Amino acid sequence: MRKGKLLKYAELATFGNVFQIPLHQIEQAPFSLKSRWAPDFFKNEKPITLELGCGKGEYTLALAEKFPQENFIGVDIKGARLWRGSKTALEKKINNVAFIRTNIENLVNVFSIGEISEIWLTFPDPQPQKSREKKRLTSPRFLDMFRSLLTPMGRIHLKTDNKSLFEYSLESVRKSGGTILFHTFDLYNERMDDDILSVKTYYEGMFLEEGLKICYMKFVLNGPDGGIK
Repeated sequence: MRKGKLLKYAELATFGNVFQIPLHQIEQAPFSLKSRWAPDFFKNEKPITLELGCGKGEYTLALAEKFPQENFIGVDIKGARLWRGSKTALEKKINNVAFIRTNIENLVNVFSIGEISEIWLTFPDPQPQKSREKKRLTSPRFLDMFRSLLTPMGRIHLKTDNKSLFEYSLESVRKSGGTILFHTFDLYNERMDDDILSVKTYYEGMFLEEGLKICYMKFVLNGPDGGIK
């Protein structure tokens, strides 16, 4: 197992659609593609969507294939996971997708203000202990960071099977001055026209097979009710 991971890490370093950005590197100087992702990497001016905690990247890839008119970037700290998604993208020649290996906290050094159009939070760690509240991706500190990265009216999507995290997130968004555009505690029993929700993660499929309900919300932080801070 260890040897297999080392081989994946070695191969990952050769992939042109993967950027491994350690904290010490961007503390010394801004990342080279900051503010230039669309024109310099994707070679276009299309909007960029992030999936945070993308794992093996199947959701990022599915979005990229479904919406070829947009750019997609999956972010995760686990290199072995990113290897699978980035390799699949290269094999299938999906050119509107990239992957970043870094901590989510580092994104302010990777992207400029207003550079991102949309963010997906797909089944993030609920961090249930009160002492770990600041690590929840919908805590005030992360919402403030997302606000700075997003364009005006840039949307954030959250999917989770954890009802407690979902309830916390609803309250956190409201307290942060955001606007909740839609929310449901049982996504797949809702009648919706938004076909973007037909895309499912691997774990989401497992949860549904187990009979678990999927909570979903869509919200903005930079809008008429949630001004840019």
